[in-house]
This record gives sequence, C-alpha cells and structure tokens, in this order.
Amino acid sequence: MHRHVIMAVTRKTPELLCPAQSTPHEFKSLSDIDDQTFLRMYVTTLTFYKKNPSMEGKDPVKIIREAIAKALVFYYPFAGRLREHTGRKLVVECTGQGVVFVEADADVTLQYFGDTLYPPFPNSDDLTLAMPNNRGILFDIPLMFIQVTRLKCGGFVFSNCFNHTMCDGIGLSQFLYAVGELARGTALPSIQPVWERHLLTSAQPPHVSFAHREYDVGTGTSGGTHVSLDQMVERSFFFSSTEISALRRSLPPHLQHCSKFEIVAGCTWRCQTIALSPKPDEYIRFIGVMDHRKQINPPLPVGYYGNVVAFPVAVTTAGELSKNPLHYAVELVRKAKHEAATSEYLRSVAGLMVMRDRPNFTMAKTYMVSNLRHVGFEQMDVGWGSAANGGMSVGTFWPTANMQVAWYLGLKDGFVVPVCLPLKSMKVFEKHLQVMIATAPIASSL
Repeated sequence: MHRHVIMAVTRKTPELLCPAQSTPHEFKSLSDIDDQTFLRMYVTTLTFYKKNPSMEGKDPVKIIREAIAKALVFYYPFAGRLREHTGRKLVVECTGQGVVFVEADADVTLQYFGDTLYPPFPNSDDLTLAMPNNRGILFDIPLMFIQVTRLKCGGFVFSNCFNHTMCDGIGLSQFLYAVGELARGTALPSIQPVWERHLLTSAQPPHVSFAHREYDVGTGTSGGTHVSLDQMVERSFFFSSTEISALRRSLPPHLQHCSKFEIVAGCTWRCQTIALSPKPDEYIRFIGVMDHRKQINPPLPVGYYGNVVAFPVAVTTAGELSKNPLHYAVELVRKAKHEAATSEYLRSVAGLMVMRDRPNFTMAKTYMVSNLRHVGFEQMDVGWGSAANGGMSVGTFWPTANMQVAWYLGLKDGFVVPVCLPLKSMKVFEKHLQVMIATAPIASSL
C-alpha cells in the first residue's frame, strides 16, 4: 500500500520539556561501562500504537507530554547535560533543562507502515528526530529527543532518540514503563529509579582479567571501503521457528541445545561475510551485545537503569567462516557469549576502560548484533495498550563495509533480522540464506 502513497508529516516547533517539579542541581558520574567511547552516541527507538476506542477524544500528545514531565522528576538526570572531566570521565550535570519534545501529525493510517510492522519503515526519517552520529560527546545537547506523531486512524507513533551513555535498552524501557504508569494516573513509578553508577566503576587499582579482543588496537587488516548510505538497501528477514529448527538439524549433537539467537546470529554472520566477500585471510569479527544483569554478583539493585552491557567478540578469518558449515559460526558465537557469562567480565571491562583511556571497538569487518526480543520497548502503555510493535530504528548506525549492526526483534515465534547492504551484496546474502535453509535436513516423521 505505502508504495503508492507519499506520507506527509507536519511537525510543530520543538520544545524543551522540563521536569514537572524542581529537581536537584548536582553532578552525577556515569560508570566506566556507561562512558565507553562506543556508547557516546544517540540511538533511536520507534514504537507504533493502534487506535483504542476507549481513548476516543483523548490526545496522546498531551497525555505523553505531561507524563514525561512527571517521569523526569524521578529520572531527572535525563533532563541534564553531559560534561567530560579528567581522564575523559563523563558526568551528568543535572540542570533540569529538559528533553526535546515535538508534536506531529501524519496524513496516513497505521496500515501505511505494513501489516507486520517491522523495519525498514517507509519515511521513518519523518517520524524521528535524528541526531548527528558524532562519536565525540555532544555537550550542551539534550539527552533525549522525543516525537509523538498522531495518525489518521487514531493510532500514533512514539519515537525516542536517546544518548546511549545514560542507559541501555532495558534502562530506557524502565523509564518508558514509568511514563506509561504516570500517564495512567499512578503517583509514583512502581520501580523507583536507582543511579548508583559507582557499582560499575573500575576497582582501584584497575584490574583486567580477560583478553577483551573487542578492544584490539589493530589487527593489520585493511579498513575496507566505505559505502555511502544511498548505495545501501535495507531489508528485514523473518526467521520462523520452523526455519530455525531446520538450521538446528544441520548442527552436530553438541550444539543441539544452543539458543535460537546463536543459530540465527551464526547464520546471518556467515551469509553477510559471503555477501561482502572480504579477502579470505582478513580477520572478521562478531560482537554480540550481552545484557549482564543476571551475571553481576552481588546483584545490582532493582531500578538500576545504567548500561549493564558487555560486547564479547568472536574473531576468525573471512575464508574460514565462508568455507566452513554453519556449525563453525554458531560455535564461535556461542563461545564468545559463554566466555563473557561471568560476574567478573563487566568489571574487567571497567578496569580496561581506565587503564587504556576508554578505547573504542575494533570496527573493521565487524558484525554486531543486539537481541531486542526481551528488552520491552513496547511496554509503555499510556492508555492505548502496549505498542503493536517497536524496536530500534535500522538507520541508527551508519552501516558501512566496515561495520554492520543488526537489532534482532522478536515477532510471534521467531526473529526479525534487519539487514543493510549494498544492492549487489544483498542479492548474494538472500541467495545464501535461502540455500542454507533449503538444504537443512528435513525433520524426521517418526
């Protein structure tokens, strides 16, 4: 449907939305996990809401605007501004200046975005307030940019572009859940926010107990060619549980109990590498973004909303990954995750940040994956119920031939994997993916 209609979005003037009551003016340090170089950027989430007949005549923009102002009383650091102190240490000056809020109207219904509501979405730039992808710190720039776009059908789209140093996906979901609760009339969020960022700050003296190849200084490989975004095409691939089961049957016995995520990640990493065809002897990397809340010991307090993510890496050569069967890729992904599944891993990262002046990832020939199936962006309910669907905006990262980033989204019983590649490479990716699924062993009928 959307191919024949062009959506028009009318935006009002952006406003600074401040906390509904006065909040403390103070400086709060971020943790050594929060202020990693890689996280010094803005990331956009997008969620879609259907019409709710019980909310007839009520304005989602007004309700959300008021609820965010109330939520910022509890989460007042979001209304502040970042500062950089000695040793590139980031702190938030809690100024109460507020977040950016924009009211908008689109002349289309929810149907325009397709039946499945997963990326890429048509005209998504009109639904989001984009921030420059500047890897430096954007001082004096608000930490959140929110747009609420009413649709003709009575539904709406909620987008939030936030500074990743402040929180990870689960931390953001906690804030949005509180926005929903306050919109529906509660006086306090059911989960009180906890700052306590010192809990993930490096020990003194700093201690590093893992190799952390994700922060390798350089591997002697060429950086690859930059592909401009206008030469890239975006597509999403749905891996149903049937297809994942078929791929599982092609794995050896010791991998039969690996997770669906590990199978899909190994499969897409392999297909992507073949599609981009780096030289066989070039080192390539897989980074799986990993939530560490369950690993940290002693556990973090309930309500902690900072970054608790690690970025374990698998390293191999393009030739090895391409010529070996699927199990080679799955094994590498699994090993990387298992090495990092310990309480000490994140503390070791914090130590490394201090000892090596917050190094960035090695980005050359890297495929990074974040599994958003259980993050819960869609749980914000401001009266219209949970979102019909939502997740990260695909264009959040500027994919190049060097680094590819995919957000895996949950849908019914499978995974949605957004892929962004040059057109020629996309055709190769599709072909190899179809072959891997088609040649997987058929289920036994016994």
